[in-house]
Amino acid sequence: MPTPMDSKAASRIQSHADKSGTNQGFKSRAQSAGAKNANAAAGGGGQKSSNSGGGGGGAKSGGGGKSGGKK
Repeated sequence: MPTPMDSKAASRIQSHADKSGTNQGFKSRAQSAGAKNANAAAGGGGQKSSNSGGGGGGAKSGGGGKSGGKK
């Protein structure tokens, strides 16, 4: 069974991606997975939000959920 992503591993991936200019799309997924696993380990169960708004931190962060719309 693979080792789950943790925040430390996600940080290493993001740092390497920033230095090398590669894997830019993967780093936000790694941050997101690391945060999700950290919350699960801390007992942060509860309901999943259907309007998450996008990926994790870094130079390119995810979008912003619902912004604008009809008035």
